Amino acid sequence: MVMFLNDYGFHFIVALFAFLVVVLAVPRVVRKARRAGLVDQPGERKVHDAATPLVGGLVIVPAYILISGFMPGSAFETHWPLYTALIILLVTGLVDDKRDLPAYLRFGIQFVAAALIVIPGGAQLHQLGNLFGFGDFGLGLISLPFSIVSVVLLINAINLMDGLDGLAGGTVFIILGWFFAACVMYGGSSYTLSILVLMGAIAGFLVFNIRHPFRKRATVFLGDAGSLCLGLLVAWYAIHLSDQNARVLEPMSVAWVLAIPIWDECAQFNRRVREGRHPFSPDRGHFHHHFLSADYSAAKSVSIILGIIVLTGFVGIVSLKVGVPLWALTVVWIIGILTHMFLSKDLVRYPKLISKLPL
Repeated sequence: MVMFLNDYGFHFIVALFAFLVVVLAVPRVVRKARRAGLVDQPGERKVHDAATPLVGGLVIVPAYILISGFMPGSAFETHWPLYTALIILLVTGLVDDKRDLPAYLRFGIQFVAAALIVIPGGAQLHQLGNLFGFGDFGLGLISLPFSIVSVVLLINAINLMDGLDGLAGGTVFIILGWFFAACVMYGGSSYTLSILVLMGAIAGFLVFNIRHPFRKRATVFLGDAGSLCLGLLVAWYAIHLSDQNARVLEPMSVAWVLAIPIWDECAQFNRRVREGRHPFSPDRGHFHHHFLSADYSAAKSVSIILGIIVLTGFVGIVSLKVGVPLWALTVVWIIGILTHMFLSKDLVRYPKLISKLPL
């Protein structure tokens, strides 16, 4: 324990600083957001009943860039593609929060941001590891487009999780926590400090966003500006930590940490396309909606889903440490996503199944 604190004590101090910066900044930004009309109004598909400022991203992202950018290993001159992509998505999300941009424009900008972190930023997947026990699965010529598309999908996976108080922020916080744990368990990484900075900033936001005994509802939301940027950051760390040249985690371990956002995104796309609709058309068919339809409260639904994300992360990070074969992780992950996709096709059956669980 003493050795751990000696190695990471400074990291936690910086993370605490990021937490305090966000906690102190949110109330000030909220006042400006209300004056500017940057609020999310209640609606048919929404669970909040009061206009709520969309300021999470406007506080988390600048705090992350400014704090991590001056820390060792995250200097502006080496991480400019990431910071540039974040600013692009932050501005895009801000405009979208205010006036709803066309879908084609949002996706086009997301591909630009993804290309920035993949090409000059080096967040490129070259192979997926020994998935089935027959040797490493190389991506070859499709490495570049596969990486860019993967980043865009992760951006939207986190964006689609932003449906209940504390869900998207809590999801990313847990994912980053497992990434940090992996860095500690499997030999360290130059990304540990910036991961903790981001976790500290998100924790500061969750003080105002997650429901708890002292707060019955969120007083601020992430907004698209926040969820898009957090999705990009998750992709950045996921790819760099599983890179074949400086591998901290197997790609399949990362897939387990990201399982719930990925499974649910694929399930929604599958169901909507089968129904003849656009894959990004809005509805109430997400994983968290199934819990609400099963008569769980919003707070309990978030707690259960975050608990599941903790569990899937544990499978991905700890299983290899105790000797679980990589092919077994791959097979069970595939069974998991296919099962979720099958159940999600029926918006009545899935909630009924959930309601019978002893949760």
